[in-house]
Amino acid sequence: MSTLKQSPLKSTLDDALADVTTASNGPDRVPGVVAAVTRSAGPVYEGAAGVRSMNDAAPMTTDSVFAMFSTTKAITGTTVLQCVEEGLLDLDAPASDYIPEIAGLCVAEGFDDAGALKLRAPNTQITTRMLLLHTAGFGYSFFDETYHRLLVDGVHPSVITATRAALNTPLLFEPGTRWNYGSNIDWAGLVVEAIRGKRLGKVMAERVFRPLGMSDTAFRLTPSMEGRRTEIHQRGADGTLEPTGLVLPQQPEVDMGGHGLYSTIGDYSRFLRMWLNGGEGEHGRVLRPETVANAAVNGLGDLQVTMLPGVEPELSNDAEFFPGQRKTWAYTFMVNEEQAPTGRSAGSLSWAGLANLYYWIDRTADVAGIWATQILPFADRASVDGFLEFESRVYRSLD
Repeated sequence: MSTLKQSPLKSTLDDALADVTTASNGPDRVPGVVAAVTRSAGPVYEGAAGVRSMNDAAPMTTDSVFAMFSTTKAITGTTVLQCVEEGLLDLDAPASDYIPEIAGLCVAEGFDDAGALKLRAPNTQITTRMLLLHTAGFGYSFFDETYHRLLVDGVHPSVITATRAALNTPLLFEPGTRWNYGSNIDWAGLVVEAIRGKRLGKVMAERVFRPLGMSDTAFRLTPSMEGRRTEIHQRGADGTLEPTGLVLPQQPEVDMGGHGLYSTIGDYSRFLRMWLNGGEGEHGRVLRPETVANAAVNGLGDLQVTMLPGVEPELSNDAEFFPGQRKTWAYTFMVNEEQAPTGRSAGSLSWAGLANLYYWIDRTADVAGIWATQILPFADRASVDGFLEFESRVYRSLD
């Protein structure tokens, strides 16, 4: 196992955080950032720079609370895998065996001359495996023109509303035939709820957060978490940043397994470390080693992860990680099939959150990290460049 040079590591990573939050960078800055690095033996770096909100001077701290958005997905996927381990869930059985309403969703085939959506029944039943792999047919309005039109026309509410209605969207293609990023993991969370007979947040608290020691992670903000919450900012076309006041629904109809958690970076690092440790947490086992090994590889076969088009520019730019390299999908992470320019090993796992949070898990090099800001739209250039520089510095510190 290679080692991290501790003293140079802290200095160089502190500098990376300071650089991206420096006011002299103007439109290329971020208000605040928290980042962390861990190895299987324990944390090796945690740092913060900048402010929580441009409305005041409260400094960003390592215990600041973030809307985690799609970094939630891997935690939901973990609760699905726990059900599989216990023999409670067959990934290849119809998902409708657990949540009957998913069987009623139809495939969209464009709009007719009157503007109405044309629908047909699918020929293939959706399975939970498809949900984990994002091959079931679902999308997001900010990455797909059809969903965006249905949102604008008032046919379907945004997923941000955390309602059942927001999930009852048409399928974009025949299940199992394509990879397409969307609300699949929200449905997977409903599968877990049906099996466990509990809200997803309760399942996570008992079966993931407790054995990992994640005391600051939940769908609903505690008073303590609210006091440390980081403001979500909107970047304008001219690069300026404005606080949005956006808070995810605190009385959600659905615990949205695809995006709904709040957490700290220290807490999330514990989750990343569990994947480095073959499923073992600080206070107990979360997954079996063989489950982790089987989950951390390409599940798409010949299909690939594709670029995410920024259909709603206020929420996302066009986004692709390491263009030109082959990427696939596991349960439930992106898999880099080639070594990344940052030094990340081939076979590493990673993903992100809409407000420009990014993480990776490199089980080969025994290192994982997370970089967290709170800025819309996704794939913000300053945030992405800061993250990639941060990760590169981590690998340059490996010997």
